[in-house]
Amino acid sequence: MDQTQVVTNFVQWKDGKTITERKDIAQVLSAIFSKRTLHLEEFDERSKSAIDQKLMRENNIIDKIQSIWGTIFPHRNLSFKDWKVFASINSKEYNGVEMSDGERVVLYLISQVLLVPANKTIIIDEPEIHLHRSIMNRLWTELEKERPDCLFIYITHDTQFAANHKQAKKIWVKSFNGKNWDWEEIKDNESGLPEQLLLDILGNRKKVLFVEGDANSFDTRLFREIYKEYYVIPCGSCAVVIAQTKAMKKTPQLHHLKCFGLIDRDCKNQTVIDEYKNDDVYTINVAEIENIFLVEELQNIVCSILKQDVSKIEDAKKYVIETKFSNQIDRQIKNSTQSELYYQLSKASGDIIGDISEDKITEAKEKITSLPTKIDYDRICNEQKQKYTEICDNGDYKKVLLVCNEKGVFQGFGKFFGLLDEQYRNLIIKYLQGKDSYSQRIIDAIKLYLPKEIPIE
Repeated sequence: MDQTQVVTNFVQWKDGKTITERKDIAQVLSAIFSKRTLHLEEFDERSKSAIDQKLMRENNIIDKIQSIWGTIFPHRNLSFKDWKVFASINSKEYNGVEMSDGERVVLYLISQVLLVPANKTIIIDEPEIHLHRSIMNRLWTELEKERPDCLFIYITHDTQFAANHKQAKKIWVKSFNGKNWDWEEIKDNESGLPEQLLLDILGNRKKVLFVEGDANSFDTRLFREIYKEYYVIPCGSCAVVIAQTKAMKKTPQLHHLKCFGLIDRDCKNQTVIDEYKNDDVYTINVAEIENIFLVEELQNIVCSILKQDVSKIEDAKKYVIETKFSNQIDRQIKNSTQSELYYQLSKASGDIIGDISEDKITEAKEKITSLPTKIDYDRICNEQKQKYTEICDNGDYKKVLLVCNEKGVFQGFGKFFGLLDEQYRNLIIKYLQGKDSYSQRIIDAIKLYLPKEIPIE
């Protein structure tokens, strides 16, 4: 295939001349009109020698441009007249020179691709420049349909755009030393990782940390500041963190990158926690990530930042223990008991058996008694009750945060420092992102509750 090239920033033809996009738009439009004129002249000549004089009209290059344009900008019409181009919206017409940057780029790219001679290779450098992602994807999909005779090669940093080309061969450029390229073809992904995620990980070249939460949650923001040398990927739930960590470890092309999973402790027992470690999935040393913001070490730092008396800390701790934990201890015991029963049932039966909510207790007991391995339901209930009651009676604040699996535990906490709850958390994030001594103090405080197996540089 002849290696004529078309790229978004420069156009190189056979004579070796290179012209910039901004400077040659007039030449491109001139070429369009010339090609249409040539098409019409050829059609006219054929019609003269046609036997029945009923030749069907054929679409010319302008028809094709207008058709593709209508797919990209369905509410804007494009017309060509007097060797000029016009666009219109809501019947209001404007000249091509008044088009937006995006409109001009779309018109330019459609025209250039349609002007390329048959059976050429079209190279598009950074298709994401100047175009919104939704427009970019539609544009190149339509152009590929229009030019099936050409080979399209994209050079892009947009992993979503690359992932959308599901059947395309993908090449990962690992490095370039100024002379030689180190590249590798991305093979079929059988690990279960979404392809865009696989491409993101390859492109970042960092160690990977899968965490719970979403992109804008407090825990993700916090972990991205603590684990700066990692590519932190929010996964939503604990189950997805575990699945993604396992999948990455099974992906041969990612074996050169270390990966970890970091999840909430919730009500997991130590046996479960130790089992997760076999897959490099580790738990924080509090029940929920929200509880990290409640630790005494951070309270001391907040008092220092706000120049407040540290006596507030005892009131805040008492509020957490008595109002948020003690008043809800029955629910905490129930949640912990359910979690332990799920674990015991899955271990004994090879799968989790149904729902163990309060209205299903009788049914769950019947299933438990039918298992080959006997599970002492009453013993598990009593053990969990004793464990939580002792922690509550002793007023051990660290242990409360370790077992208090309650999303609303943080609600009302900020008031002890004269702040709204969100202001309290934002204050910690703000100083964590700073460059003064408070940043390192916050990191050191939080590190006490993070697994040592995930190194922090």
